[in-house]
Amino acid sequence: MNESLKQRVENLHLSEIKRHIFLCCDQTVPKCCDQASGLAAWDYLKHRLSELNLTGMGGIYRSKANCLRVCQQGPIAVIYPEGVWYHSCTPPVLERIIQEHLIGGQLVREYVLYA
Repeated sequence: MNESLKQRVENLHLSEIKRHIFLCCDQTVPKCCDQASGLAAWDYLKHRLSELNLTGMGGIYRSKANCLRVCQQGPIAVIYPEGVWYHSCTPPVLERIIQEHLIGGQLVREYVLYA
């Protein structure tokens, strides 16, 4: 691995990541929700995880996905390593997912698509 890549890995604190949340929110052709709602959900997730110091050394990584192929009741999220899928991930639902699942370790059952 070259020095530049090694530095990038260190800067991202990849060794600290315990969970990774993917949010389907910026589709080329919006199907599960309109683009504005998806991007509002992404902005909320990104800022809230940062505000709570959950990114980087906090152990949570986030990625914006173009499409997770469920195409209904979006935005859709999936959290790994558990492989838990959530529907209807608006900012209030994302707050519950952050508090109850990512921090508390409990599924938010009413929004689970698959676990």
